[in-house]
Amino acid sequence: MSKPYTAADFGRQIVEDRNWRIREVSDLVAAIQRADALEKRVLLRALVTICYAHWEGYVRFAAKRYLEHISLRKFPYKDLDRQFLRNYFLPRLESSSKSFAERCQIIDDVLSSSDVRFTRVNADLVSTRSNLNFEVFKDICLVCGIDSEPFSEKSTFIDVVLLKRRNSIAHGEGTLIEMQDLHQVSSETIALMRLFGDTLENSVVLESYRAA
Repeated sequence: MSKPYTAADFGRQIVEDRNWRIREVSDLVAAIQRADALEKRVLLRALVTICYAHWEGYVRFAAKRYLEHISLRKFPYKDLDRQFLRNYFLPRLESSSKSFAERCQIIDDVLSSSDVRFTRVNADLVSTRSNLNFEVFKDICLVCGIDSEPFSEKSTFIDVVLLKRRNSIAHGEGTLIEMQDLHQVSSETIALMRLFGDTLENSVVLESYRAA
């Protein structure tokens, strides 16, 4: 896949990635509606795992493409939202065994880094940790410099309906999904993907990631 050099490149890539995910969810919903009672039971469980997988996969894909788009523009950190400078130093702060001299060096680097350019994405910062609960999602929003508050009303859906049920199914438990849950699971997952993608795209178009 080509790099997202322009806002149009970025927008096209995250929409294309989202569309194939939505098609797969929609195809599974249609299959469930056509299925007999025994097939419905199996396919409804499959729907939860597919919806969670696409939610996690889309967040990871879109966030990485977003940061890559900004890095390709090679702005100095002083021209970007302060979160991007934090991102630059966060990996170096993870170790608690750094010597006093090493910690002093980090502080010196922070103080002298305003003209350093953001040119590389640290992929470790966009980690879903294979369990994309709402707290992990909030961390990814913070790394991207976007507000997670518009997603907060869906925190229970993310943590319980998607993640908890997916984990139960993945661990071989006999969790049953009711037919009445069909549209909530599918439509809210799709809505979350759209909201996250649209939020990132708006930031790219409006250049909200730049320093005020």
